[in-house]
Amino acid sequence: MSDKARLDELAPDTLKLESQLCHRFYTLSNAFTRAYRPLLKNLDITYPQYVVMMALWEQSNITIAELLDKTVIDGGAMTLILKKLEQKGLLNVVKDEHDKRVRRVVLSKAGKDAKVSAREVPAQMLCKLDGMSNAEAKQLVVLMDKLQGCFNAG
Repeated sequence: MSDKARLDELAPDTLKLESQLCHRFYTLSNAFTRAYRPLLKNLDITYPQYVVMMALWEQSNITIAELLDKTVIDGGAMTLILKKLEQKGLLNVVKDEHDKRVRRVVLSKAGKDAKVSAREVPAQMLCKLDGMSNAEAKQLVVLMDKLQGCFNAG
């Protein structure tokens, strides 16, 4: 069968929204963001800011480049996130001692203290997954990592 014949055969279903894996990820991503919003309200941060804070709670005093690698957040978005978090007093962006061109991100005392309040967030999110078993959740992580690898390859 030629490529054109194969495309003609698939054509009726290929553009149906219900056939799109990407749309499912898009709507799920939006659902996760909406679910996190009330949980992060007490911390007064958005979900992208929460991602940055989680990375910094793992390791503070890292370069912006290291933070970008760890979070996989776009550089332009990261600049805005860091500016907001710095305005909220949760972190400081400082020049590296050895290379003044490099900027380091360091949690402030308030940023370190916020970790205590944030500890309940993952458990609260887990409650929203009550229709999914632990085995299914682990399988989903494996499949999502595999899918991410498809986009990172080559």
